[in-house]
Amino acid sequence: MALSRSALLQRPIDPAFTFKDRIFQGHCVTRMEALPAGSVDVVFADPPYNLQLAGDLHRPDQSKVDAVDDAWDQFESFQAYDAFTRAWLLAARRVLKPNGTIWVIGSYHNIFRVGASMQDLGYWLLNDVVWRKSNPMPNFRGRRFQNAHETLIWASRDQNAKGYTFNYDSLKAANDDVQMRSDWLFPICTGGERLKDEDGHKLHPTQKPEALIARILLASTKPGDIVLDPFFGTGTTGAVARKLGRHFVGIEREEAYIEAAERRIAAVEPLSAESLTIQAGKRSEPRVPFASLIEAGLIEPGAELTDAGRRHVAHVRADGTVSVAGEAASIHRVGAKVQGLSACNGWTFWHVEDEGQLKPIDELRRLVRERMALRPPAA
Repeated sequence: MALSRSALLQRPIDPAFTFKDRIFQGHCVTRMEALPAGSVDVVFADPPYNLQLAGDLHRPDQSKVDAVDDAWDQFESFQAYDAFTRAWLLAARRVLKPNGTIWVIGSYHNIFRVGASMQDLGYWLLNDVVWRKSNPMPNFRGRRFQNAHETLIWASRDQNAKGYTFNYDSLKAANDDVQMRSDWLFPICTGGERLKDEDGHKLHPTQKPEALIARILLASTKPGDIVLDPFFGTGTTGAVARKLGRHFVGIEREEAYIEAAERRIAAVEPLSAESLTIQAGKRSEPRVPFASLIEAGLIEPGAELTDAGRRHVAHVRADGTVSVAGEAASIHRVGAKVQGLSACNGWTFWHVEDEGQLKPIDELRRLVRERMALRPPAA
Protein backbone atom coordinates (compact mmCIF):
# COMPACT_ATOMS: atom_id res chain seq x y z
CA MET A 1 0.00 0.00 0.00
CA ALA A 2 1.33 3.47 -0.89
CA LEU A 3 2.47 5.62 2.00
CA SER A 4 0.50 8.75 2.81
CA ARG A 5 2.14 12.12 2.23
CA SER A 6 2.48 12.62 6.00
CA ALA A 7 4.14 9.22 6.37
CA LEU A 8 6.58 10.04 3.56
CA LEU A 9 7.58 13.26 5.29
CA GLN A 10 8.18 11.53 8.60
CA ARG A 11 9.87 8.32 7.45
CA PRO A 12 13.44 7.62 8.64
CA ILE A 13 16.28 9.07 6.58
CA ASP A 14 17.97 6.21 4.76
CA PRO A 15 21.71 7.03 4.31
CA ALA A 16 21.61 5.12 1.01
CA PHE A 17 18.78 7.38 -0.18
CA THR A 18 19.62 10.92 -1.18
CA PHE A 19 18.58 13.50 1.37
CA LYS A 20 19.27 16.47 -0.89
CA ASP A 21 16.44 18.77 -1.95
CA ARG A 22 14.00 17.24 0.50
CA ILE A 23 11.92 18.46 3.43
CA PHE A 24 11.67 16.18 6.47
CA GLN A 25 8.95 16.60 9.04
CA GLY A 26 9.80 16.28 12.70
CA HIS A 27 11.89 17.70 15.52
CA CYS A 28 15.05 19.39 14.30
CA VAL A 29 17.38 17.48 16.64
CA THR A 30 15.92 14.06 15.88
CA ARG A 31 16.01 14.68 12.16
CA MET A 32 19.55 16.06 12.16
CA GLU A 33 20.74 13.05 14.16
CA ALA A 34 19.51 10.85 11.31
CA LEU A 35 21.53 12.72 8.67
CA PRO A 36 25.02 11.46 7.73
CA ALA A 37 27.86 13.07 9.69
CA GLY A 38 29.85 15.69 7.79
CA SER A 39 27.31 15.86 4.99
CA VAL A 40 26.36 19.53 4.62
CA ASP A 41 28.36 22.58 3.60
CA VAL A 42 26.39 25.30 5.36
CA VAL A 43 23.69 25.50 8.02
CA PHE A 44 21.30 28.42 8.06
CA ALA A 45 19.27 28.47 11.27
CA ASP A 46 16.39 30.76 12.16
CA PRO A 47 15.50 29.23 15.54
CA PRO A 48 12.61 30.27 17.80
CA TYR A 49 13.29 33.68 19.31
CA ASN A 50 11.64 33.00 22.68
CA LEU A 51 10.17 36.50 22.59
CA GLN A 52 8.83 36.46 26.15
CA LEU A 53 5.73 38.46 25.24
CA ALA A 54 3.85 39.47 28.38
CA GLY A 55 0.54 39.89 26.57
CA ASP A 56 -1.12 41.20 23.44
CA LEU A 57 0.47 44.20 21.78
CA HIS A 58 -1.84 46.94 20.46
CA ARG A 59 -1.41 49.93 18.20
CA PRO A 60 -2.46 53.42 19.36
CA ASP A 61 -5.86 52.83 17.73
CA GLN A 62 -6.19 49.68 19.90
CA SER A 63 -5.94 47.30 16.95
CA LYS A 64 -3.95 44.16 17.77
CA VAL A 65 -0.45 43.74 16.37
CA ASP A 66 0.11 40.43 14.60
CA ALA A 67 3.08 39.37 16.75
CA VAL A 68 4.85 36.02 17.18
CA ASP A 69 2.68 34.15 19.67
CA ASP A 70 2.88 30.63 18.23
CA ALA A 71 3.45 27.66 20.53
CA TRP A 72 6.75 26.79 18.83
CA ASP A 73 8.24 30.09 20.05
CA GLN A 74 7.35 29.57 23.70
CA PHE A 75 9.62 28.05 26.35
CA GLU A 76 8.95 27.73 30.06
CA SER A 77 12.27 29.26 31.10
CA PHE A 78 15.64 30.51 29.88
CA GLN A 79 17.12 27.22 31.09
CA ALA A 80 14.73 25.26 28.87
CA TYR A 81 15.59 27.48 25.91
CA ASP A 82 19.33 27.07 26.55
CA ALA A 83 19.01 23.28 26.69
CA PHE A 84 17.10 23.29 23.40
CA THR A 85 19.72 25.58 21.84
CA ARG A 86 22.65 23.37 22.89
CA ALA A 87 20.89 20.27 21.59
CA TRP A 88 20.26 21.59 18.09
CA LEU A 89 23.68 23.26 17.86
CA LEU A 90 25.39 19.97 18.73
CA ALA A 91 23.32 18.14 16.13
CA ALA A 92 24.13 20.79 13.52
CA ARG A 93 27.86 20.65 14.30
CA ARG A 94 27.90 16.90 13.71
CA VAL A 95 26.41 17.17 10.21
CA LEU A 96 28.65 20.07 9.12
CA LYS A 97 31.64 19.24 6.97
CA PRO A 98 35.00 20.09 8.61
CA ASN A 99 35.24 23.21 6.43
CA GLY A 100 31.54 24.04 6.74
CA THR A 101 30.03 27.13 8.34
CA ILE A 102 26.84 28.02 10.16
CA TRP A 103 24.64 31.12 10.14
CA VAL A 104 22.24 31.80 13.00
CA ILE A 105 19.82 34.74 13.00
CA GLY A 106 18.05 36.13 16.02
CA SER A 107 16.83 39.17 17.90
CA TYR A 108 18.01 40.68 21.17
CA HIS A 109 15.77 38.19 22.96
CA ASN A 110 17.87 35.17 22.04
CA ILE A 111 20.96 35.86 19.92
CA PHE A 112 23.31 36.52 22.84
CA ARG A 113 22.33 33.27 24.54
CA VAL A 114 22.79 31.42 21.24
CA GLY A 115 26.20 33.02 20.68
CA ALA A 116 27.44 32.01 24.12
CA SER A 117 26.29 28.42 23.54
CA MET A 118 28.06 28.34 20.18
CA GLN A 119 31.35 29.36 21.76
CA ASP A 120 30.88 26.88 24.61
CA LEU A 121 30.36 24.06 22.09
CA GLY A 122 33.49 24.81 20.06
CA TYR A 123 32.19 26.86 17.16
CA TRP A 124 34.54 29.65 16.06
CA LEU A 125 32.80 32.97 15.44
CA LEU A 126 33.83 34.62 12.16
CA ASN A 127 31.49 37.61 12.02
CA ASP A 128 28.36 39.07 13.43
CA VAL A 129 26.25 40.71 10.74
CA VAL A 130 23.57 43.28 11.43
CA TRP A 131 20.49 43.07 9.22
CA ARG A 132 19.18 46.64 9.31
CA LYS A 133 15.54 46.73 8.29
CA SER A 134 14.59 49.56 5.96
CA ASN A 135 10.93 49.26 7.00
CA PRO A 136 10.85 48.06 10.63
CA MET A 137 7.73 47.81 12.73
CA PRO A 138 7.17 50.91 14.90
CA ASN A 139 7.49 50.77 18.65
CA PHE A 140 3.86 51.40 19.52
CA ARG A 141 4.23 51.84 23.27
CA GLY A 142 6.95 54.44 22.97
CA ARG A 143 8.88 53.02 25.90
CA ARG A 144 11.90 51.71 23.97
CA PHE A 145 13.94 52.40 20.84
CA GLN A 146 12.39 51.17 17.63
CA ASN A 147 13.73 47.64 17.09
CA ALA A 148 15.12 48.07 13.58
CA HIS A 149 17.61 45.22 13.20
CA GLU A 150 18.35 41.56 13.75
CA THR A 151 21.76 39.97 14.26
CA LEU A 152 23.32 37.09 12.36
CA ILE A 153 26.24 35.06 13.69
CA TRP A 154 28.51 33.42 11.13
CA ALA A 155 30.83 30.73 12.50
CA SER A 156 33.08 27.91 11.38
CA ARG A 157 32.81 24.42 12.81
CA ASP A 158 35.81 24.96 15.07
CA GLN A 159 38.81 27.24 15.59
CA ASN A 160 41.10 25.19 13.34
CA ALA A 161 38.69 24.91 10.41
CA LYS A 162 40.46 25.76 7.16
CA GLY A 163 39.22 26.32 3.65
CA TYR A 164 35.69 27.46 4.45
CA THR A 165 33.97 29.23 1.57
CA PHE A 166 33.94 33.01 1.51
CA ASN A 167 33.42 34.53 -1.94
CA TYR A 168 35.27 37.73 -1.09
CA ASP A 169 36.01 38.85 -4.63
CA SER A 170 32.47 38.44 -5.97
CA LEU A 171 31.00 40.23 -2.96
CA LYS A 172 33.46 43.10 -3.41
CA ALA A 173 32.73 43.36 -7.14
CA ALA A 174 28.99 43.41 -6.46
CA ASN A 175 29.53 46.18 -3.90
CA ASP A 176 31.08 48.63 -6.41
CA ASP A 177 34.59 47.26 -5.74
CA VAL A 178 34.38 48.09 -2.03
CA GLN A 179 34.69 45.41 0.67
CA MET A 180 31.31 44.06 1.71
CA ARG A 181 30.52 45.33 5.20
CA SER A 182 28.87 43.54 8.09
CA ASP A 183 25.82 45.81 8.14
CA TRP A 184 23.23 44.86 5.55
CA LEU A 185 20.18 46.90 4.60
CA PHE A 186 17.13 44.96 3.43
CA PRO A 187 13.39 45.49 3.86
CA ILE A 188 11.39 43.00 5.87
CA CYS A 189 9.37 40.49 3.87
CA THR A 190 6.32 42.26 2.41
CA GLY A 191 4.19 42.42 -0.73
CA GLY A 192 3.95 39.50 -3.09
CA GLU A 193 6.85 37.69 -1.44
CA ARG A 194 4.97 37.41 1.86
CA LEU A 195 3.01 34.14 1.95
CA LYS A 196 -0.61 34.42 3.11
CA ASP A 197 -3.18 31.90 4.27
CA GLU A 198 -6.71 31.54 2.91
CA ASP A 199 -7.89 34.42 5.11
CA GLY A 200 -5.18 36.77 3.89
CA HIS A 201 -3.15 36.59 7.10
CA LYS A 202 0.60 36.02 7.22
CA LEU A 203 1.24 32.30 6.89
CA HIS A 204 4.44 32.50 8.95
CA PRO A 205 5.15 35.34 11.40
CA THR A 206 8.92 35.53 10.84
CA GLN A 207 9.32 34.83 7.12
CA LYS A 208 12.72 36.17 6.03
CA PRO A 209 13.26 38.15 2.80
CA GLU A 210 14.78 36.16 -0.04
CA ALA A 211 17.37 38.89 -0.63
CA LEU A 212 18.82 38.30 2.84
CA ILE A 213 19.16 34.54 2.30
CA ALA A 214 20.57 35.11 -1.19
CA ARG A 215 23.41 37.22 0.18
CA ILE A 216 24.22 34.57 2.77
CA LEU A 217 24.37 31.82 0.16
CA LEU A 218 26.27 33.94 -2.37
CA ALA A 219 28.79 34.82 0.34
CA SER A 220 29.46 31.41 1.84
CA THR A 221 28.51 28.67 -0.64
CA LYS A 222 29.32 27.51 -4.15
CA PRO A 223 26.95 26.06 -6.76
CA GLY A 224 26.23 22.44 -5.88
CA ASP A 225 26.77 22.92 -2.13
CA ILE A 226 24.25 21.51 0.37
CA VAL A 227 22.51 23.97 2.72
CA LEU A 228 20.67 22.66 5.77
CA ASP A 229 17.86 24.68 7.36
CA PRO A 230 16.66 22.94 10.54
CA PHE A 231 13.85 25.51 11.04
CA PHE A 232 12.60 25.47 7.47
CA GLY A 233 9.29 27.29 7.90
CA THR A 234 7.76 28.19 4.56
CA GLY A 235 10.93 27.34 2.63
CA THR A 236 12.73 30.61 1.95
CA THR A 237 16.11 28.87 2.19
CA GLY A 238 14.99 26.10 -0.15
CA ALA A 239 13.56 28.51 -2.72
CA VAL A 240 16.71 30.65 -2.80
CA ALA A 241 18.99 27.59 -2.85
CA ARG A 242 17.14 26.15 -5.84
CA LYS A 243 17.32 29.45 -7.71
CA LEU A 244 21.06 29.77 -7.04
CA GLY A 245 22.00 26.21 -8.00
CA ARG A 246 22.54 24.96 -4.45
CA HIS A 247 20.94 21.93 -2.79
CA PHE A 248 18.87 22.18 0.37
CA VAL A 249 17.77 20.00 3.25
CA GLY A 250 14.79 21.26 5.19
CA ILE A 251 13.48 20.17 8.59
CA GLU A 252 10.11 21.44 9.78
CA ARG A 253 7.48 20.34 12.33
CA GLU A 254 4.37 22.05 10.95
CA GLU A 255 2.78 20.32 7.97
CA ALA A 256 1.02 23.51 6.83
CA TYR A 257 4.40 25.20 6.46
CA ILE A 258 5.80 22.21 4.59
CA GLU A 259 2.93 22.21 2.11
CA ALA A 260 3.49 25.91 1.40
CA ALA A 261 7.25 25.40 1.08
CA GLU A 262 6.86 22.56 -1.40
CA ARG A 263 4.58 24.62 -3.64
CA ARG A 264 6.90 27.60 -3.39
CA ILE A 265 10.07 25.70 -4.23
CA ALA A 266 8.47 23.80 -7.10
CA ALA A 267 7.63 27.13 -8.76
CA VAL A 268 11.24 28.36 -8.69
CA GLU A 269 13.15 28.46 -11.97
CA PRO A 270 16.89 27.84 -11.37
CA LEU A 271 19.33 30.35 -12.85
CA SER A 272 21.64 29.33 -15.68
CA ALA A 273 25.13 28.03 -15.01
CA GLU A 274 26.58 31.18 -16.59
CA SER A 275 24.60 33.36 -14.20
CA LEU A 276 25.96 31.42 -11.23
CA THR A 277 29.67 31.73 -12.05
CA ILE A 278 31.53 33.09 -9.03
CA GLN A 279 34.00 35.93 -9.46
CA ALA A 280 37.35 34.65 -8.24
CA GLY A 281 40.45 36.68 -7.41
CA LYS A 282 44.12 35.84 -7.30
CA ARG A 283 43.90 34.30 -3.83
CA SER A 284 41.58 31.58 -5.11
CA GLU A 285 43.84 30.52 -7.99
CA PRO A 286 46.06 27.45 -7.61
CA ARG A 287 49.61 28.17 -6.51
CA VAL A 288 52.15 27.80 -9.32
CA PRO A 289 55.86 27.95 -8.37
CA PHE A 290 58.39 29.29 -10.86
CA ALA A 291 59.84 25.79 -11.24
CA SER A 292 56.53 24.71 -12.85
CA LEU A 293 57.33 26.92 -15.85
CA ILE A 294 60.57 25.01 -16.35
CA GLU A 295 58.84 21.65 -15.89
CA ALA A 296 56.20 22.67 -18.45
CA GLY A 297 58.89 23.57 -21.00
CA LEU A 298 57.84 27.22 -21.12
CA ILE A 299 61.27 28.42 -19.92
CA GLU A 300 64.53 26.55 -20.43
CA PRO A 301 67.38 26.43 -17.88
CA GLY A 302 69.95 29.02 -18.95
CA ALA A 303 67.32 31.40 -20.35
CA GLU A 304 67.64 35.09 -19.58
CA LEU A 305 65.08 37.13 -17.70
CA THR A 306 65.08 40.92 -17.78
CA ASP A 307 63.01 43.72 -16.35
CA ALA A 308 60.73 45.81 -18.58
CA GLY A 309 63.45 48.45 -19.03
CA ARG A 310 66.16 45.89 -19.80
CA ARG A 311 68.32 47.28 -16.97
CA HIS A 312 68.83 43.97 -15.16
CA VAL A 313 69.44 40.43 -16.41
CA ALA A 314 69.01 37.17 -14.48
CA HIS A 315 69.72 33.61 -15.59
CA VAL A 316 67.32 30.72 -15.00
CA ARG A 317 68.70 27.66 -13.22
CA ALA A 318 67.38 24.12 -13.50
CA ASP A 319 66.30 24.04 -9.85
CA GLY A 320 63.84 26.95 -10.31
CA THR A 321 66.05 29.70 -8.89
CA VAL A 322 67.46 32.61 -10.86
CA SER A 323 70.94 34.11 -10.53
CA VAL A 324 72.56 37.51 -10.89
CA ALA A 325 76.35 37.89 -10.58
CA GLY A 326 76.63 34.33 -9.28
CA GLU A 327 74.08 34.78 -6.45
CA ALA A 328 70.94 32.64 -6.80
CA ALA A 329 67.58 32.91 -5.10
CA SER A 330 63.89 33.05 -5.93
CA ILE A 331 62.54 35.35 -8.64
CA HIS A 332 61.19 37.59 -5.88
CA ARG A 333 64.35 37.90 -3.80
CA VAL A 334 66.60 38.45 -6.79
CA GLY A 335 64.18 41.03 -8.18
CA ALA A 336 64.23 42.88 -4.87
CA LYS A 337 68.03 42.69 -4.61
CA VAL A 338 68.77 44.20 -8.02
CA GLN A 339 66.42 47.12 -7.23
CA GLY A 340 67.70 47.65 -3.71
CA LEU A 341 64.22 46.96 -2.28
CA SER A 342 63.01 44.81 0.58
CA ALA A 343 60.34 43.05 -1.51
CA CYS A 344 59.41 42.47 -5.13
CA ASN A 345 56.73 40.60 -7.09
CA GLY A 346 58.99 38.61 -9.39
CA TRP A 347 56.08 37.50 -11.57
CA THR A 348 55.45 41.02 -12.82
CA PHE A 349 59.05 42.33 -12.57
CA TRP A 350 60.81 39.69 -14.67
CA HIS A 351 60.14 39.33 -18.40
CA VAL A 352 61.12 36.96 -21.19
CA GLU A 353 61.68 37.87 -24.81
CA ASP A 354 59.24 36.38 -27.29
CA GLU A 355 59.62 37.22 -30.97
CA GLY A 356 61.42 40.45 -30.17
CA GLN A 357 58.91 41.57 -27.53
CA LEU A 358 59.10 41.34 -23.76
CA LYS A 359 56.30 39.64 -21.85
CA PRO A 360 56.04 39.22 -18.06
CA ILE A 361 56.59 35.69 -16.82
CA ASP A 362 53.18 36.02 -15.16
CA GLU A 363 51.69 35.32 -18.61
CA LEU A 364 53.50 31.97 -18.64
CA ARG A 365 52.15 31.22 -15.18
CA ARG A 366 48.64 31.85 -16.53
CA LEU A 367 49.24 29.22 -19.24
CA VAL A 368 50.23 26.68 -16.57
CA ARG A 369 47.06 27.44 -14.61
CA GLU A 370 44.94 26.99 -17.72
CA ARG A 371 46.54 23.58 -18.31
CA MET A 372 45.86 22.64 -14.70
CA ALA A 373 42.18 23.54 -15.13
CA LEU A 374 41.93 21.31 -18.21
CA ARG A 375 43.70 18.36 -16.57
CA PRO A 376 41.27 15.52 -15.69
CA PRO A 377 40.98 14.75 -11.97
CA ALA A 378 43.03 11.88 -10.58
CA ALA A 379 41.25 8.52 -10.40
